[in-house]
Amino acid sequence: MDQLASLRIFARVVELGSFSRTADSLDLSQSTVTKNVAWLEAHVGARLINRNTRGAHPSELGLAYYEKCKAILELIDGADDLVRRQDAHLEGSLRLSTSVALGEAVVGPMLVPFMRANPRLRIELVCEDAYVDLIARGIDVALRMGRLEDSSLGVRHLGVNPWVMVAAPAYLARRGAPAAPADLVDHDCITYSSVHGDAVWRLRGEGGEDEPRAVSGFFRSNNLPALLSAARSGLGVAILPRYVAEDALASGELVRVMPGHALPEQTLTAVFPSPRLVPRKVRALIDHLARHFQGEWWSSERASPSGHSPSGHSRQE
Repeated sequence: MDQLASLRIFARVVELGSFSRTADSLDLSQSTVTKNVAWLEAHVGARLINRNTRGAHPSELGLAYYEKCKAILELIDGADDLVRRQDAHLEGSLRLSTSVALGEAVVGPMLVPFMRANPRLRIELVCEDAYVDLIARGIDVALRMGRLEDSSLGVRHLGVNPWVMVAAPAYLARRGAPAAPADLVDHDCITYSSVHGDAVWRLRGEGGEDEPRAVSGFFRSNNLPALLSAARSGLGVAILPRYVAEDALASGELVRVMPGHALPEQTLTAVFPSPRLVPRKVRALIDHLARHFQGEWWSSERASPSGHSPSGHSRQE
């Protein structure tokens, strides 16, 4: 009896809870499924599957054996796939997740040359301003801003996302330009409400000292395009991701405020379901993104608002 084939059949019985459904899914006879499981039980010297009229369920030993078998089968399948595709064209499908505006303005354009170079790949760009479960949603790669929770996901650093403090020249002419963090108490500050605590702006002086300041104003939103529009309209001082503000800064619609005080930079990270046996197409996509996110990517790639928090927290996976 082929032990590897028996392992695959046994694993499918555990997953489907039925000998007959396993036979149908593998296009085998039920007797073949039964014989393979029986041979495996004889081979290990223990009952692995308990059978009754309600179905087939793993014994305590069977469940432990299944977990080991599953890991072995995944390693074998991954190795087979690696060898088969090592010198082949990238093909199949890829699902990439990011925030709405980052996807539209930055990631979408970045994907064009990658797709042209790999015409046999089908790419789906999933854009939504919320974390998604990679496994449940079938996501191959997700882009995240800010701190990452410890997890079993694969992770690769791509670059940084700087933030700037800005205001419209008309607002500064009317209210004066703040020269120090303490001056913000006298200004209307446009705040990003997506994450608790974003009404505290974490500034750093030229000497490296932290100067967090609580701010307030008449307008706040969880939508960065709305914040950008409010700042352009002269409603107050705002802090925005650099790539959000870049075009308005270049045109003079906005100017830097307190440029000597830095704001925290967010890390930009690619995450993927597992650090082990990463598919070649996933590695290729991440390599492509990493090249484009190096340096001052916010200047070379025309970008618009995305849903990320300057406090270092993230909303988008």
